[in-house]
Amino acid sequence: MSYTINRAIAGADFDVVGQRTRKALAGKGFGVLTEIDVAATMKKKLGVDMMPYLILGACNPDMAYKAISMEPRVGAMLPCNVILRQVGDDVEVSAVDPVASMQSIDNDDLKHVAGEVRDLLAEAIAAI
Repeated sequence: MSYTINRAIAGADFDVVGQRTRKALAGKGFGVLTEIDVAATMKKKLGVDMMPYLILGACNPDMAYKAISMEPRVGAMLPCNVILRQVGDDVEVSAVDPVASMQSIDNDDLKHVAGEVRDLLAEAIAAI
């Protein structure tokens, strides 16, 4: 099982894909709680250059509330990370697959919610 939901956007501008990703996530009820510019951090901390790489911490409050209500410690696995990375002339967008990340938790109700979140993320990624 793959642990991410992926889409490559050929010949795209990184910042434009970032804007489109945020809009697509919002369209499925997700807000972006955190943003980490990995390339800038690596440059600052290690002095190394890398292609643009951004991590967005996305959260759908309704789904997060359901999950936390069923399994209070699941917050250690939230929010749902979505990455954007430059790959040559393309921008790849990858979202965590919540079903894959929740496999170690023995809670069938939670796995159902993870499936709902996966569907929402897949729809958002497809809409970019």
